[in-house]
Amino acid sequence: MNGAQVVMETLGAAGVGFCFTNPGTSEMHLVAEMATRPSIRNVLCLFEGVATGAADGYGRMAGKPAATLLHLGPGLGNGLANLHNARRAATPLVNLVGDHATYHKAFDPPLDSDIESMAGTVSTWVRRTTSVEHVGSDIAEALVAARTGRGVATLILPSDVCWSAGGSVAPIPAIPPDGFDADEVERVAKVLRNEEGCLLFVGGAVMRRDGLRAARRIARATGTRLLAEKSPARHERGGGIPDLVRLPYPVDEALGTLRGYRHIVFAGARPPVAFFAYPGKPSELVSPETEVHELGQSAAALEYLAELIAAGELPDDGPRARPGMPTGGLTAEAVAAVTGALLPEGAVLVDESMTSGQHLPAATADAPWHDWLSLTGGSIGMGTPAATGAALACPDRPVICFVADGSAMYTPQSWWTQARESLNVTTVILNNSSYAILAGELGRVGTFTDADLDRAREFIDISGLDFVSLAAGMGIPGARADTAEGFAGKFREALAEPGPHLIEAVIPPVAAL
Repeated sequence: MNGAQVVMETLGAAGVGFCFTNPGTSEMHLVAEMATRPSIRNVLCLFEGVATGAADGYGRMAGKPAATLLHLGPGLGNGLANLHNARRAATPLVNLVGDHATYHKAFDPPLDSDIESMAGTVSTWVRRTTSVEHVGSDIAEALVAARTGRGVATLILPSDVCWSAGGSVAPIPAIPPDGFDADEVERVAKVLRNEEGCLLFVGGAVMRRDGLRAARRIARATGTRLLAEKSPARHERGGGIPDLVRLPYPVDEALGTLRGYRHIVFAGARPPVAFFAYPGKPSELVSPETEVHELGQSAAALEYLAELIAAGELPDDGPRARPGMPTGGLTAEAVAAVTGALLPEGAVLVDESMTSGQHLPAATADAPWHDWLSLTGGSIGMGTPAATGAALACPDRPVICFVADGSAMYTPQSWWTQARESLNVTTVILNNSSYAILAGELGRVGTFTDADLDRAREFIDISGLDFVSLAAGMGIPGARADTAEGFAGKFREALAEPGPHLIEAVIPPVAAL
């Protein structure tokens, strides 16, 4: 077998059914071999950031890795932002990067670069295959690293390794089940039984039905307060599943939320830090006076804790009233209310709505069962690619992507892939004609003169974008709404019709600085 055959045979045998690609000359043997294998679907993307973001969305929903195929260091560079988000989401992902032939690199050709250094910034595991004899064991180890390390495993494949004969498939070691420290869980159980002023802070794998029910049992049995991380990779919500308040983004609000607790237990999450540094404010959000207990990333640890101190199941919360349908001019609050009123059961909601989507979590808390994917790493351009991958992972579920106008312009090429693959994705653009988040950050960073603020207005104004036309150019039907009734009608239509749709929700611009 040549190296390309070994790579694709191993991926297929491991159940990797999708490869999100933006290949070039160095990857042609991999592309040709993929074309002969119906077990692996080649999903072409017009930009590497779409490929990496789609693999992230797929991995979050499928619970297993997809692969990417990128063209040398510059192609990897174009995909780094969403690989960063995948790393922060602990998404299993096998990132294949083609490179020049081993003997050609010595000549420093124009596209040569230090791929290992770039890949190391976003990967839990990086390796360059140096010969066809090693490619089988290398791809097998990449698969194991992606699954056990819950993150990006990058394998660099020189073109001559892919075209050379002499390779063989290596066995993939069994993946051990997640473990946890039972002694630490038992120590935490004593604290929660005997101490007051306790907070249980959850995230990661705990943000699913079983983990959230375990958290609620613990809270009811001990009086412990509950709080969730700000941006969970995948959060199962609605349909009676316990809904948790999330840690707020503004640093002062986050500090206030975590202040005053004697003990904080972290389950599936780590102690949070501020997104950015601000003059005179701490980076660590947990007070030095608070005793911290960490149960690790396994959801099983929290479920064991619940059995120790809160044996017996509690029923899910019953159905509650959805928001009423708003009327009048369209606002961010009205978009959220319509969504909460109409969100279908089983939806996957991908959220990159930034400041305009702050009302969405509360408005959808009582909607039918759905999943929520967040912008985990803060790197813009995740929303529409992740929705693309989620739709391929869950073809029987509607995917709804809420994305801010500025964020949407990072990866609009996603819509071409959605149209090409006939994916059931409804994209809602929250268009307020501004980078509104920057307006808020100006106030947090420091005091500015009126002249400074006048100049700053130029940098947050992004008016003039026509998303309906952009969508049409990618092959997606689009519509514009500026009233609550109009948005509700377009949202209903998009949910009722299969395939991709785009709705441009025109909401008031950000308040003057």
